[in-house]
Amino acid sequence: MADYDPRKIRIDCLDGLRGLASLWVMIGHALLLTGWRLPILSEPDLGVDLFIMLSGFLMVFHYQLRAAKEPWELTSTWGSFWIRRFLRIAPLYYVLLAVAFALGAWLFESRMVIDAFLGRTPQAPHRYLDNGLTNGLMHASFLFGLSPDYAYRTPLPDWSIGLEMQFYAAFPFIMLLLKKGGWLKGALVTAIIALAIVSTLSLLGVHFPMPAFLPLKMHIFLCGMLLALGLQADRSKAVLHGGAAMALALLPIGGDMTMTKMLMRVALVAVFFALLYHRLIGETLGGRIRAVSSSLGNRFFHWLGELSFGAYLWHLIFLQPIAAYFIAAFGDTITAPVRFAVVTAILVPLVYAAACMTFLAVEKPGQRLAKRLINRQKPQPVRA
Repeated sequence: MADYDPRKIRIDCLDGLRGLASLWVMIGHALLLTGWRLPILSEPDLGVDLFIMLSGFLMVFHYQLRAAKEPWELTSTWGSFWIRRFLRIAPLYYVLLAVAFALGAWLFESRMVIDAFLGRTPQAPHRYLDNGLTNGLMHASFLFGLSPDYAYRTPLPDWSIGLEMQFYAAFPFIMLLLKKGGWLKGALVTAIIALAIVSTLSLLGVHFPMPAFLPLKMHIFLCGMLLALGLQADRSKAVLHGGAAMALALLPIGGDMTMTKMLMRVALVAVFFALLYHRLIGETLGGRIRAVSSSLGNRFFHWLGELSFGAYLWHLIFLQPIAAYFIAAFGDTITAPVRFAVVTAILVPLVYAAACMTFLAVEKPGQRLAKRLINRQKPQPVRA
C-alpha cells in the first residue's frame, strides 16, 4: 500500500466524510424534531459514529505523518499533541457553551413545544436550565463525559465533545499499548478492557444517558485507527485490518444496539474501507470508487469539512426555535415532510453562515495559537 504513504499523500475523501457526517447529524435531528422519518438519515447517532471513526483514523494518520518530525519518544511530542487537539476543540466549544447557557430557557420552551406536539417524553429541565457553577466547571474542564449526571446537561450535542477529549487524553497511551502488543493484538486488548469497564459499570448500576464515556465508544475509535494502521501494510494485512474493524463495529455497546444499527455501523466501516483501499477491489469497481473518493476532496467538500465542527455545535441552537415556530404557527395544517423541508431550508444556510463566521473568528485563531505554543517547546525524552 505504498501509494498511501502518509508522508506523501492527502486522502481526499476525509474532507467530504467529515462534512457529510456533520450534515447527517443536522438532517437527522431536523427529521426527529419535525416528526418525519426517513431510513438511515433519521439516525443521527450513526453520523456521530462516522465522526468518531474519522477521529480515530486521523489521529493515527497524523501520528504517522509527524513521526519523523515529532518522535513519540519525546515528551514534547505528547505535549504538542495535547495542545494541538485542545485548541482545535476548546475555543469554539467555550463560545457555544456560553451561547447555550444564555439561551437555555428559550431553547427549553422551544423543545417543550416540539415534544408536546410530537407526543414525546419531555426533555429533562436541567439539560437546558442548569447554569450553575458546578455544571459550568464540569463542562469547561471537559470532565462532564466522565459523570452520568453531567454528561447530557446542556442544550448542545456536546456529549461527543467530552468523549473526543477523553480519546485525545488517552491516545498516546493507547498507541503505546498497540505498539507494544502489535496493532491487531493491541486493538483487541484495548477493546476487551473497554468492554470489561462497561460491563462492570452495568453491574454497578451506572448508566450514561448518552455514550459519553470513552469505553462505550472505544471500539468505534479503534475501527478508524485500524484502517489507518493498514495504510502502510501489505495487501493481506490491510484486508485483515479492515475485517477486524468491521468485527469491532459489532460489539454490543455504546448506544442503540439493535441488529439493524449494528449492521449499519459495519456498513459505515465497509464504505470507509472501500474509499481508502479501492485499489484492492478491482480495476472497474475500484476505479469508480476512486472517482467518488477524489470528488469528496473537491473545494466544496473541503469547506464542508472545514465547517463541520461549527455546524455540529451550532445546529441545535437554530433548529429547536425554528421547528417550534412552525409547529406553533401551523400545527397539523402542514404535513411532516413539508414541515421538514421548510425548517431545513431555513436551518442549513443559517447554520453554515454561523459556522463560517466562527471558523474564521475562533477556530483559525485557536489553531494559530496552538502552532505558536508548540514552536516554543523544547524537546525532552520520555522517561521510562
